[in-house]
Amino acid sequence: MLAVTEIGKEYDVVEGIKDIARRTDVEVEAYVVYGEYDVAAKIVADGLKKVDKVVTMIRSLPGVMRTVTLIAA
Repeated sequence: MLAVTEIGKEYDVVEGIKDIARRTDVEVEAYVVYGEYDVAAKIVADGLKKVDKVVTMIRSLPGVMRTVTLIAA
């Protein structure tokens, strides 16, 4: 998942994503990146329902403006 954040909120969003990982049974890595997007997150789950739940939680974090989700097969 790639995210665009409000200016200066990228580190807060990464911490929020790490908190989501601790509260769910889904493996999530998150990093601040530079370029068109501000945050990149890798979500590993054993089903799309779990991925959808985490993606929805990330999208609702304060500071997240826009996301792009990519599914690897």
